[in-house]
Amino acid sequence: MITMKAFGISRQALVAALAGAGLTGALVYAPQTFQQADAKQPITIEPPAGAPMSFADLVEDVSPAVVSVNVVSEREVSGMGNMEEFFERFRGLPGFDDYMRDRQQEEEDGEEEPRTREARSLGSGFFISDEGYIVTNNHVVQDATEIEVVMEDGRELQADLVGTDPQTDIAVIKVSEPGPYPYVEFETSKQLRRGDWVVALGNPFGLGGTATAGILSADGRELGGNSPYTDFLQIDAAINRGNSGGPTFDLQGRVVGVNTAIFSPTGGSVGIGFAIPAELAVSVTNALIKDGKVSRGWLGVTIQDVTEDMAEAQGLEKARGAIIADVNDQSPAKKAGLRRGDVILSVNGKDAGDATSVTRMVGGLGVGSTNKFTVLRDGKRQNISVTVGERPSDPSATLSSNSDRPSADNEGAEEGPLGVSLRPLDSEARSAMGLDEDEAGLIVGDIKPDSALGEIGIRPGMALLSAGGQPLNSVKDLENAIGDMKSKGRDKLLLAVRNGERTMFVTADIGEQSDD
Repeated sequence: MITMKAFGISRQALVAALAGAGLTGALVYAPQTFQQADAKQPITIEPPAGAPMSFADLVEDVSPAVVSVNVVSEREVSGMGNMEEFFERFRGLPGFDDYMRDRQQEEEDGEEEPRTREARSLGSGFFISDEGYIVTNNHVVQDATEIEVVMEDGRELQADLVGTDPQTDIAVIKVSEPGPYPYVEFETSKQLRRGDWVVALGNPFGLGGTATAGILSADGRELGGNSPYTDFLQIDAAINRGNSGGPTFDLQGRVVGVNTAIFSPTGGSVGIGFAIPAELAVSVTNALIKDGKVSRGWLGVTIQDVTEDMAEAQGLEKARGAIIADVNDQSPAKKAGLRRGDVILSVNGKDAGDATSVTRMVGGLGVGSTNKFTVLRDGKRQNISVTVGERPSDPSATLSSNSDRPSADNEGAEEGPLGVSLRPLDSEARSAMGLDEDEAGLIVGDIKPDSALGEIGIRPGMALLSAGGQPLNSVKDLENAIGDMKSKGRDKLLLAVRNGERTMFVTADIGEQSDD
């Protein structure tokens, strides 16, 4: 909405002036002009200082370096393809279920060769060197068997994959024919601010050569677990399917982001797009060109944010750092002596804000380097030296996926505090939960839904491993932990809870817990 205040003119003054001049009726806004529909002469007003009159020169200058990326890939399809919904209507007919069962068994036994189909996709990219290196998205070229780039002048060039980094969704390809090629540079020396102009170029829906403009809407956006190393730029310049991998420019024609995703309930642009910041894109592309991959430091732990309640339960002044929920066997963390329940407060003297910041700091450490981790353990700070390893391509593969719980029967259980009955872990339960033979813990039996533990989601069959940092071998240990917290004037109790083969930390409210 245009306001008169932007030009130093009040609405009342303008209306009065128009009325005095005999100009009545609706005002229509055109660039640089306020014009009454039937007036002979438009009323012109100077635009605000700094507003660009046009992006045409910028787009003309950078367009030769922006390309369309066309990809051919082979994708495996099941023997039934996409016919499951069609087949569903025949379920229950005589002989049909037996037929489908036999088909499925044949596929599982490997008697029928996996079938593939050719898939075509498109995206965008841009030259970053005159030698022909091009930046695009990993998801654009993933599983590609053939990559073709189309330049602004219509030239079609074959390209080879140099390297990909799924964690940041960045890929580098290189055209086969020798250059030189027009290229653009990243902007890493200036800090973008909300409201700064940006211009996005790319190949939406295969149309090619499209430019859109907008502003930086926000920065530091996190988009979930698949992108733990990226704080995205949010822009409102329209980007759509096919813009992926294309550049976002500042008004000096330097790349400030690599377009990678949109938020859209409709599938089209609604003005919420996301770009990978130039600083991150530079470091990743340099590594891909040099080594074909990105190596990141790895601890081999599962971590959680420290919440306000967790901080209160441990006597921290504020919620910061990351609490270790699990330590993988044979991991760098295990070898260094890090334990479940340790709170990572800093890495090499740099404060850890939360679990995401710890993940990024560890990822930035050199593989094989030794680093100082400051942790909170049993209420005291300790410095532990850790030689980090290299992050596996699929870290989740190093974690067990068994989600079975031991029996939740109440046989041998003892009524405990916090509205729950408990029995000690036995060998069978430890095995089912992937715990060491000497691991302490109490299996949850009956639990009152409105109890302190029931209200935080504890369910029968789960196990309480520790309370207030102390291992739980008996109900008495839990009672002692509650008493200890109360003696310190704390109303929150930190619990390590095992669910299947995963551990999580939760806090229980013990403020109203009876001493009986």
